[in-house]
Amino acid sequence: MKTEIDKVLPELEVIQDAGLREKTRTVWVEALKRGGWEVEDLNTVPFTLLIPGTDVTLVEHTRAVTLTALRIAEVLAGEYRGKIHIHRDHLLSGSLLHDVGKLFEYERKAGKFVKSGEGELLRHPISGAAFAFQHGLPSEVIHIIATHSKEGDGSRRTIEAIIVNHADFVNFDVFKE
Repeated sequence: MKTEIDKVLPELEVIQDAGLREKTRTVWVEALKRGGWEVEDLNTVPFTLLIPGTDVTLVEHTRAVTLTALRIAEVLAGEYRGKIHIHRDHLLSGSLLHDVGKLFEYERKAGKFVKSGEGELLRHPISGAAFAFQHGLPSEVIHIIATHSKEGDGSRRTIEAIIVNHADFVNFDVFKE
């Protein structure tokens, strides 16, 4: 399953720290198993249930957020040389995992994607952060997952979390009518 995840999420290979790359990959693999999904399902699971009829998948959204976050980081690093520090591997891992909790928040019933019982109780930033913690991801990555959405509003965010938060909303808001 790990090889299949690498094909679906090629940005995993951009993470330079081999240990962090492996933990990030493992979280995806184990989340799929726990949620009862197959890798192929990632090409059908919608990225949101809040926009009816969206045909953007969780994988498309995750990759777009990751690539957007990387570009933002590149511009900031280039323009503010030496004035800010962005931990690129944490940014990559956090952006790749920001919505992994949706594998617990959603389920398929009668051919439709709906909120699961767990999803009714815990939104994906909370379940995703808890799952990442369980699998030994660094606190900096867990912070990105936990604060990437409205759950992080009002709390302090690291620069990596700020970037993922904005990259996520850019990639969400463009599909709202």
